[in-house]
Amino acid sequence: MNIKHTLCAIAACGAAAVATAAGEVAEAEKGEVEETPVVSGEAGLSFDSKYMTYGVVDGKDPILTPCARIAFFDWAYVGVESIFDLTKGNGKRGEYGNRAAKWTTLDAIVGLSHEFELSDGIGLSVDFNYIYEYLRRHRYHNTSGEDKDMGDTQYLNLELGLTGMWIEPTLAIERDLMADDGTYINLELAHSFALVGDDEDPTLTFTPSVAQGFGDKHRTRGYDLAADHGGVMDTTIKGEFEWAVCDHVSLTAYLAYSDYWFDSKLRDGARAYNGAWGNGSDHTWNVYGGVGVTVSF
Repeated sequence: MNIKHTLCAIAACGAAAVATAAGEVAEAEKGEVEETPVVSGEAGLSFDSKYMTYGVVDGKDPILTPCARIAFFDWAYVGVESIFDLTKGNGKRGEYGNRAAKWTTLDAIVGLSHEFELSDGIGLSVDFNYIYEYLRRHRYHNTSGEDKDMGDTQYLNLELGLTGMWIEPTLAIERDLMADDGTYINLELAHSFALVGDDEDPTLTFTPSVAQGFGDKHRTRGYDLAADHGGVMDTTIKGEFEWAVCDHVSLTAYLAYSDYWFDSKLRDGARAYNGAWGNGSDHTWNVYGGVGVTVSF
């Protein structure tokens, strides 16, 4: 308001002076809005009720996932993420199941990410990253009756999303470079409702979504879901709340349902994969949820 009052005072002295001063102020304000920090970062901690991968259970008990990320010029970033598993396991999964309070994976991430403005408030978000995933050394007994070594692996990921639309689609492509050379694709459709605050800067949002996964034969075979073909994998329906506590802290909570609906062979594979945990887990569907906190700086 002080700047506006000053401009009004200048206006009284002459129209030419007003135009010059207003132009300079507008340029300054525009530069301030569009200024991108050289370095920014965030750190987070999430809690999930189950360790879920591709709609099947990789750990029947909760997991904790701390992560951190540093971005440069809103384009390049590096990050790290680890999973701490609380699964005590059982005889059916052998040594691979006994992971109570141990970290199981440590991921090093480097990538490029940016949102491009298209038109009429529509944006295109692009994220391309490389992940080296270090796994704690152990052997496990897979569903084919073989003892296998769990080794490190590497991933290439590409995620494309359209923002500013009522229904926002996101296409994610994951390529496993070491474990089985498989490809997994996931298409998600989502919409965010502002429950508190306005649409431009909401305090509390609710985002329902539906996502469908697809895997080639290398991906489904590597995950012991099918030996001879790929196809339509997990369908996931999720609802997520996000609360912007303040400028640099946000809390999230979600509830999700995943199932194998469309491919009978993959459905049988998912039933066997889940059933290896025992205790009546031999079904294709799973209900799970989680909470998380993110701090940006």
